[in-house]
Amino acid sequence: MAIRVNLDVLLAQRGMSVGQFAKEVGITPANVSVLKNGRAKAIRFSTLEGICRTLDCQPGDVLQWVQENDHRDSAV
Repeated sequence: MAIRVNLDVLLAQRGMSVGQFAKEVGITPANVSVLKNGRAKAIRFSTLEGICRTLDCQPGDVLQWVQENDHRDSAV
């Protein structure tokens, strides 16, 4: 996937549970899971706004573009 969703990192940094986060953003825990696991095909701007408001962050903190064949994480 070319877009990485960094929700798991942001939630851990803030000590926030998925349930609490989902309630504050206004989405279901199942949809948080879809986002966290990289299975989402799209995200509404209103949802992204809620995420940024809840986590006090910018969209670029949540979403990161990576090359599909990025081998920086693997040993060469």
